[in-house]
Amino acid sequence: MSIKIIQSKLEQFQAQTPQEEQNALKEITQEVALSGLSRAGFFKKASFQGGTCLRIFYGLARFSEDLDFALHTGDKAFDWMPYLQSLKTELESYGYQIQVQDRSTPENAVKAGFLKDDSIGKILVLKQHSPMGMNKSNKPLKIKLEIDTNPPAGAVSEQKYTDFPVTVPVLVHDLPSLFAGKSHALLCRGWEKGRDWFDFNWYVGRKIELNYELLSKALNQVGPWKGQGILVTKRWYINNMRDKINSIQWEKQKQDISRFLKQRDLANLNLWSTEFFLNRLQSLEENLKG
Repeated sequence: MSIKIIQSKLEQFQAQTPQEEQNALKEITQEVALSGLSRAGFFKKASFQGGTCLRIFYGLARFSEDLDFALHTGDKAFDWMPYLQSLKTELESYGYQIQVQDRSTPENAVKAGFLKDDSIGKILVLKQHSPMGMNKSNKPLKIKLEIDTNPPAGAVSEQKYTDFPVTVPVLVHDLPSLFAGKSHALLCRGWEKGRDWFDFNWYVGRKIELNYELLSKALNQVGPWKGQGILVTKRWYINNMRDKINSIQWEKQKQDISRFLKQRDLANLNLWSTEFFLNRLQSLEENLKG
């Protein structure tokens, strides 16, 4: 296979800034990695989830950093390395020079692996606005993969297909389940991410339902409601999300999300405020079942 496939895909993004170009190259690499995982049979035991899943398969208008997965059935003995080796082979067939590393620890249910490439930016013909294009920077390309080996019950998966670099099946969490995962992060993460609020607004705008069962199980497993057996209802969710929105410093969230957006979308961040997100929550309340 040829590096020309990667070059052609990169040109289709029509990146306007160095950051956009870097984001595009990372997304291309993520898609090749998904192809490699599919060929290795990974999706027989796991589903794709998270922001990158939302970006690639559901059209989220922001870039995303990591590849996040969840096992269908809990397995503390899960080992990334055989799949990382398959990814290395897949990516090298497209011109990458990949290093793989398993960063998993026995005590953590979320197992992490990394892909790293120091060469791809030097091989591709990058635009003149790009630091890599002008200086052949040594800045490496890094992709983090995480998998939850003890996932909460209740997620619903569906079959999707990615057509780049070849057509392969990928099992993904459906939108209500992805919304539940994002809601758990918004309510329970120990720090704030503007990316999460961008995604929240995306779900609201598309009137996506919420997988209450999955969110209830996730809350009982990790976070401030751990072990309390909370049964999430529409009222519980709206009340706690309202409290969260009222606690946010929105300027910091704008800074976090800005590097994941295209230049033309940055002006939309001027809307972000407590009042804006309370309005979005009200829209969600009007559309949610439960």
